[in-house]
Amino acid sequence: MSRVPFYVLVGTLLAIGIVLTAFRYFHYDVPFTPGEQRQVWEVEAQINFDADNGPVRVDLALPANQPGFRLLTENTASSGYGLSYLREDNARHAQWAIRQANGPQQLYYSAQFLVTDGEEAFLAEPPPLQRDIAWARPYDTAAREVIDQAHARSADAFTFTRELIKAFTDQRQGENARLLLSQYERPVLLTRLLNQADVHARIVSGLTLEDGRRRQALTSWLQVFENDKWVLINPRTGEQGKPENLLLWEAKGNAVLEVQGGSDSRVSFSMLRHNEPASVAVRNQFADDTLLNFSIHSLPIEEQALFKTILLIPIGALVVVLLRVLVGLETSGTFMPVLIALAFIQTTLLTGLVGFLLVVAVGLVIRSYLSRLNLLLVARVSAVIITVIAIISVFSVMAYRFGLNAGLTITFFPMIILSWTIERMSILWEEEGPKEVLKQGFGSLLTAVLAYLAMNNPWVRHITFNFLGVQLILMAVILLLGNYTGYRLLELRRFQPLAKDD
Repeated sequence: MSRVPFYVLVGTLLAIGIVLTAFRYFHYDVPFTPGEQRQVWEVEAQINFDADNGPVRVDLALPANQPGFRLLTENTASSGYGLSYLREDNARHAQWAIRQANGPQQLYYSAQFLVTDGEEAFLAEPPPLQRDIAWARPYDTAAREVIDQAHARSADAFTFTRELIKAFTDQRQGENARLLLSQYERPVLLTRLLNQADVHARIVSGLTLEDGRRRQALTSWLQVFENDKWVLINPRTGEQGKPENLLLWEAKGNAVLEVQGGSDSRVSFSMLRHNEPASVAVRNQFADDTLLNFSIHSLPIEEQALFKTILLIPIGALVVVLLRVLVGLETSGTFMPVLIALAFIQTTLLTGLVGFLLVVAVGLVIRSYLSRLNLLLVARVSAVIITVIAIISVFSVMAYRFGLNAGLTITFFPMIILSWTIERMSILWEEEGPKEVLKQGFGSLLTAVLAYLAMNNPWVRHITFNFLGVQLILMAVILLLGNYTGYRLLELRRFQPLAKDD
């Protein structure tokens, strides 16, 4: 049978993959190396609420240019809703409206932010002090005592704020602090105390940016004003200053989300980081999706974060093909090491290895008992699956009780794959003996570790996500390797006696 069509297919895949990759590199200036001059964050806000079968108006506070971030573009998705961008008191917000809506509703707002080095200061305008602060007894006495104690240990508004925070975060909290915390949330309580002490302060909402995170919520921060400047203070630790990865979503002390005509409203955030040259970030090239610029950047941010991991699987598959076809390494299951490598990415390598060995070892012991019961295959495998779930649950609880938080990540392991691995190794133990089990087990772990190292490489993660043409190149290489029929590296040991005779 002619091999010409096969080589034509491989050549076509290589050509298309190389053309797509080169086009994005030369035409759109997408770099091959991560960590270029500029970074762009894509943030998506998802609003969910239940409409009351009538008119609905939704107001969402919007971020503005701030130290470290510059707003590039913004878009919304809201079927049937009217949309307006409004500005009131130097604060921006988006307003959706509809005459009739009923049932669950979803609205989307997405924006791109360019990471900048320049310091763009906030407008030095202090908010009005809250004069009508009323405390019920005995909270008024406790508030005065906490304020007097912090005032005596401070020199200005900022040190006074830090002392107040210490009074509520130290392990040796006083009775006054515990009493006030039982009635008020910490950011609200601190703002009330600061205003009562004639210190200009307000609560702002910030979003901690982490690459690939989904369904995140805003956190509350304190802004304290004195000497014509604002200072951001963490109400949980008292640390002063704005972290580099903190995007202030609402910086005027107003509500983040207001819904009229609906109930059970909530907003969550998904985010993704792109390392791009400044020219790409400014021109926003990814908005221009053509056939040659086909990419997953047009998908919602939540799906993009998911694909950032999925696109690493072909790299792991290539490692498995290299080790099995060229080296001759035996594994328990064909692509089980790739799934274990994905779990290692979530758990870190050392924690993942320890967790995998513990689960498999305990599972083999229990599986040896099940083999004596002469169960049918389906029932036996189902029992093994339930056993694996129980083992993971027990290990997670024990790790938490002993303070080993890293042990909680063992839940990222694919339970079905672990169950089949235990079943296959148990059968192999009965048919071939423990030597074959150890050989295949070692081969599986070695393959999983090498696949993890390849998939977790920053360069590999960057290239696979930003150049989809690489997937076609990988497929072409795997097809070529699948056509290999020569000796494997580990099989050359059979010829060692001939070499000694020479």
